[in-house]
Amino acid sequence: MRKLTGVLGTLLALSLVAAACGGDDSSTSGGTAGTSAGTNGSSPTTEESGAVGTTVATTGEAAESISIVLGSEPTSLDPHLVDDGGERAVNNNIYETLLFRTADGVLEPGLAVALPTQVDELTWEFSLREGVTFHDGTPFDSAAVVASIERMVRLIGAETTDNAGYFSPLARAEAVDPMTVRVLTSAPDGLLPSRMNWLRIVSADAAASDDITDAPNGTGPYRFVSREVGVAIELERNDAYWGAEPDVDAITFGFVPEAGTRIAGVQSGAYDLMVNLSANDREAVPNAAQVAGIEHPILILNTVEGITADVKVRQALNLAVDKQAIVDAIYGGGATVDAGQVLSETILGFNDSLEAFPYDPDQAKQLLEEAGVAGQTIQIIGESGRWVNDGDLLEAVASYWTAAGLQVDLQILEFSEWLDVFFDTESQPDVLFVSTSLDLLDPDKAATSIHSMNGLASGNDDAELAAMIDEARSELDANRRDELYQQIMASANEKAYFVWLVNTADIYGLGDRVTWTPRIDGLLLVKEMSVSG
Repeated sequence: MRKLTGVLGTLLALSLVAAACGGDDSSTSGGTAGTSAGTNGSSPTTEESGAVGTTVATTGEAAESISIVLGSEPTSLDPHLVDDGGERAVNNNIYETLLFRTADGVLEPGLAVALPTQVDELTWEFSLREGVTFHDGTPFDSAAVVASIERMVRLIGAETTDNAGYFSPLARAEAVDPMTVRVLTSAPDGLLPSRMNWLRIVSADAAASDDITDAPNGTGPYRFVSREVGVAIELERNDAYWGAEPDVDAITFGFVPEAGTRIAGVQSGAYDLMVNLSANDREAVPNAAQVAGIEHPILILNTVEGITADVKVRQALNLAVDKQAIVDAIYGGGATVDAGQVLSETILGFNDSLEAFPYDPDQAKQLLEEAGVAGQTIQIIGESGRWVNDGDLLEAVASYWTAAGLQVDLQILEFSEWLDVFFDTESQPDVLFVSTSLDLLDPDKAATSIHSMNGLASGNDDAELAAMIDEARSELDANRRDELYQQIMASANEKAYFVWLVNTADIYGLGDRVTWTPRIDGLLLVKEMSVSG
């Protein structure tokens, strides 16, 4: 990881000077990630979608093949077992869902020919697309959809999937006829159509297995060729694909945690596209493409035991960090300060009465003194390489907390080791770094996974908040859902359950052959890319 000792020292010094002079207003982010491209690079901005597309000249290898470098390797290629960025990047090109989204986030037909019909409060009916086959030639039909849904329900019940936050309302599915399916939920669920944009469909035979990581078999535009663990995954175009023929013949996914190495690969032409480009590095690559992001790096605080069980300590941890200085120094403007919640303004449930905790190091020190923990050790568990500037962000936070009078034990783990901590429901560190993403373009996942005491990565035991989240999840009226999620965000803020940080833009580095406009939902769909040369 790139050392930031000098940068962080300067950042902290500037923050302290600003605080002494009255401080900055950290509740004001100064713009949005979706429109910052025009000030950070030469690529034009499409303001309506917040995206930047690049159309470039020709060079390098044959146009039919591209190489994409990710910050982390998939922990599995089973589309139902895991939920990590590397898995999504690969599997979203192999597998498909009943509903797709347009690049700007609107639901549209996918493996279903239309949006679903709601039969009653618990039942939704989908009509399926005919003439679709899996890569092994098996026909796609209602049996595959039923088996995929029931497999997910089974994995959630066995607590062997990372995806409970997306799909726990699912109860079962039933085939009406070979091309019609009904999906039933355990409670009313207005988000069911969005969930069916996220559940990848596998064949009925595959669904019978507990782990299908070694034999990916979807209906998507690319089919699995090979995997060399730790090195690369290769896909090739599915010539029997039911949709439009993609421009790209073959894809190689590589895995490099270090951003500088990814940048060097794009510069040399070894890679055509890299993820998680920092705004500070836009000038280092031939082209950059940016869109307003759905990632919110956040620190989950253990409110049940340890040093962070005291709300005064949790408030102090928020007050000690200058988020705007981090946006400016570490993200180069490619992020905005979160307004005391893990939602952005365009997401249902955003509470416009909340503001970011101001940067107030003196008040932070006072609260730590009052809590009797000044000079004590606080542990942070994080990783580096999966999300943009994640290691640098954690170093900055540790520096701020040290300046506030704490001894900081910052542990930067390998991604696989970090996942072990993340999924350990028996114990929790004082502080766990995660980046929660609003994949469904809705607060549901963030609320259920990190706000609810029943969530996979929750740090609290707040039964009242969990009940409110359950109510919001079962509410069909959009206005009432909005009200409930605003209350949920306000409650978490009042009790300082997290250290809210930033909302990062999605910035990609591109070589000289690729034309692509990033999507608002963050999906890396190669079928939407074109190459030349």
